[in-house]
Amino acid sequence: MNLERLKTLCLIPGISSREEKIRKSIINNLNPKEYFVDKIGNLIIKKGDQNKKLLLMAHMDEIGFLITSIRENGSLILRKVGGIPDEILQSRFIEIITESKTIDGVIGSVPPHLKRDNVNFELVADVGVETKNDVLNMGIKIMDYAVFKKTFLKIGNYISCRALDDRFGCYVLEEVYKNSSPKNEIIFAWTVQEEIGLNGAKALSNEIYGLDLAIAIDSFACCSKQNQHIKFGNGPIIRFVDNSGISSFEYSKKIIEIAKKHDIPLQVGSTGGGTDGSVFVEKGVPFVALSVAVKYLHSTVEMVHLDDLKNLIKLISAIVEEEL
Repeated sequence: MNLERLKTLCLIPGISSREEKIRKSIINNLNPKEYFVDKIGNLIIKKGDQNKKLLLMAHMDEIGFLITSIRENGSLILRKVGGIPDEILQSRFIEIITESKTIDGVIGSVPPHLKRDNVNFELVADVGVETKNDVLNMGIKIMDYAVFKKTFLKIGNYISCRALDDRFGCYVLEEVYKNSSPKNEIIFAWTVQEEIGLNGAKALSNEIYGLDLAIAIDSFACCSKQNQHIKFGNGPIIRFVDNSGISSFEYSKKIIEIAKKHDIPLQVGSTGGGTDGSVFVEKGVPFVALSVAVKYLHSTVEMVHLDDLKNLIKLISAIVEEEL
């Protein structure tokens, strides 16, 4: 596994609707002869031209913040983009992404000394200046965005970083695209705006026709009462049911058979949330969601077991090389 490449993908900033930096990195890394970027930013690359027509998807966007106002005192009012738990907001280093540069900032907290005076936490960024003009002179403006400052670490058998959801999926698609020999027609799609309602996949479902199967590669929040049987390191997961849909029973069975044939460990579980694949059911296309278990999902310290990631790459490579 190329952890440096995965690290690069994770560290690139890109909230929903601002995925251009990730998309550019993927294009530069794969250097495909042909590719297509639709009007909202989904990246599509095709490989193979026989048997069934499969769509493989992973979303490029991450949770973060939009700058919606600049106060006279130099603080930036932030709006959450995607599902960010309130409890992880305070005392965080962030990066403000402008058109020309990245600027460090912080989201502060209320000291215990002031709480008795009814001082409340506000979701604002501090970039170390005192006036609105100072902020504007730095090149920061409304509609710029911010992400949590990231650290990529290997911890034991795990990797940890903000934005593993779903940059690990983007990395898996890259690896499968580069190293597989499909026996099917495969459409690789790196999608946009998943974190705010599967918007990129919805657009894609109106653009691609004749699909036999859509496969979404995304995170699996672990572990709750409904999925305590899922174990880290025991293989990737068929995300059989979540809040957005139910994976195709027929194709799930076929994928289980493929995993057995190639001696790839595979788990089956249910979780909350949703994936890009579910929107294709409305178009008459069956879908399967494939995942790896993620610790601390939608936090600044998401963790994925390396063996699970390796086996997910093996599994998807085997799927595209089988005559489904």
